Amino acid sequence: MSISKLIFTAVLLSSVGLSGCAGWSHQEKGTAAGAVIGGVAGNLLCGGVLCTGAGAAVGGVLGHEVTKKK
Repeated sequence: MSISKLIFTAVLLSSVGLSGCAGWSHQEKGTAAGAVIGGVAGNLLCGGVLCTGAGAAVGGVLGHEVTKKK
């Protein structure tokens, strides 16, 4: 996947995704953001579907835990 396709896809998904996030809690937004960042990082590191999914899962868990109320 070329970098321009990746950037376009990220911008499109984030704009569509964020339009429905108005009623989400801080922790739900952190989970979603972590999953997106983790998915992109996983894709950039090894470029496969498995790596993208694993990165999204790990990023989602980390985003959930980091934004947990103390």
